[in-house]
Amino acid sequence: MSEGNYILKGGLYAVALIGVTAGTLFGLSMVSRMNRPPIISVQRGYRGTGLDQLYTPAALAALQAANKMPGVLPEPGPNGPKAGAVYKNVRVLGGLSVGQFTRLMVTFTGWVAPKQGCAYCHNVANMADDTNYTKRVARRMIQMTQNINANWQQHVALTGVTCYTCHRGNPVPQYIWFHDPGGPAAGGYSESHMGMGHPTGAAGDSSLPYDPFSPFLEAAYNIRVQSEQALPGADNHSIKETEWTYSLMMNMSQSLGVNCDYCHNTRDLGVWSDSSPARVTAWYGIRMVRDINTTYLDSLQDVFPPNRLGPTGDNPKAYCMTCHQGVYKPLFGVSVLKKFPELAKPVPATGTGPS
Repeated sequence: MSEGNYILKGGLYAVALIGVTAGTLFGLSMVSRMNRPPIISVQRGYRGTGLDQLYTPAALAALQAANKMPGVLPEPGPNGPKAGAVYKNVRVLGGLSVGQFTRLMVTFTGWVAPKQGCAYCHNVANMADDTNYTKRVARRMIQMTQNINANWQQHVALTGVTCYTCHRGNPVPQYIWFHDPGGPAAGGYSESHMGMGHPTGAAGDSSLPYDPFSPFLEAAYNIRVQSEQALPGADNHSIKETEWTYSLMMNMSQSLGVNCDYCHNTRDLGVWSDSSPARVTAWYGIRMVRDINTTYLDSLQDVFPPNRLGPTGDNPKAYCMTCHQGVYKPLFGVSVLKKFPELAKPVPATGTGPS
């Protein structure tokens, strides 16, 4: 064999060795990132139905730490003078006793503005003053919370929600969304990207539409994947509609920390009779979020200052992640209404006090 062939073979062996070494290192790197057993199984349905949620101990510990309900002040009871008869300008909670009202105000501070204190919403020199936009927003958010707990039990059941469900000690909830204009695009036909080709976390960093919220969680477009007709006709479902739907589904999966089979039978995603009960709960949840956005948050468009608005000038809005924050039941299903019945439904305005 010639010297040239030896050199060639040696080079090939070296390339092969480098390839094997690189592949081994890549494999070890990937393995080091994988979640290893043991696996914890959390039963979320009847035994024998396979309705279980799987976690690793590390992931479960992190989620539990982030989803703890804070301590609760003792309940003072409904007896005594009403807040609306004692304090000025109490428009939503005037029917509570002074003790109930004070406890709730202190609790709100811990839930929403623990660092800023009462001054985050109030003019502390005149607590009845409505100058601060945050006070007007907070009043509307209390009404929204009462509406959710009273009229959307198909989704929240008797577990309910409180301000803490979304805020978690932050003045502005960590997970909100605005209308997304997308990245800069060239003019002409290439400008019509149909909301795709700009990967964001909203759709799992995929190339699916990056704003699945506007059509489904603010507007009431139908969420559809499969056409019911084989040939064109009155049924106008399209591939583009499917892409928007899958973008929303991926976001819901991320928001709840679950896979598709949490709601669907993946053998046939569209069949309701084969789906788990969670799909019905999610159906109501989508409509509940639309109600939150259109009835309550959109009504605050003119109340929020410019620095609280999105890139197109719209108000902040909610989606599944706002409450769930990576858990299939917010705060792992802790019943929050037992300790705060004042938020279970609108409070009768018995005595509004001097204005």
